[in-house]
Amino acid sequence: MNAKTLFTRQKRCHWCTNDELYIRYHDEEWGVPCHDDQTLFEFLVLEGAQAGLNWLTILKRREGYRNALAGFDVQKVARFDETDVERLLNDKGIIRNRLKINSGITNAKAFIKVQEEFGSFDAYIWQFVNHQPIINHWQTMKEVPVTTPESDAMSKDLKKRGFKYAGSTICYAYMQAMGMVNDHLVSCISYRACAKDFV
Repeated sequence: MNAKTLFTRQKRCHWCTNDELYIRYHDEEWGVPCHDDQTLFEFLVLEGAQAGLNWLTILKRREGYRNALAGFDVQKVARFDETDVERLLNDKGIIRNRLKINSGITNAKAFIKVQEEFGSFDAYIWQFVNHQPIINHWQTMKEVPVTTPESDAMSKDLKKRGFKYAGSTICYAYMQAMGMVNDHLVSCISYRACAKDFV
């Protein structure tokens, strides 16, 4: 049974389209608590790249970003220079936007400073939800917010530390993706899996 067949038989969040890449992302990653610094950096880059675009557009370029950004090795990205920026601007596998490319490098440097201060980016970023996922109980997509007091606080602090593309809306999308909040609808097949240790 392929993913498209499964899609028609199981209930998912309404934003998950009938695309195999989207289905896998929804079922296996979105809303699952993440504490791995490399993945946390990866999604910081990807969420920033998404600004003004559809998330599926970014998912389809995810491998392109991995190839272009040394597997999201934050130490290597932090050392990128103008030659690397020009290379990335000619890389069809990613979003070729100078501001977004530069922000990825800037954020890598800020990310490392956070790691040095807190021991890990994980220890820093999860403090905004008291190191435990917020389990929501949404019935419809209309109930799901685009910002919260937690994302506001995160955005304010990230910006203070020099992070770019760190507005509250981007921060909340990041929180959703990294499982800091469980915003699967209660009717979704992934809701209980993501909430099982907390409800």
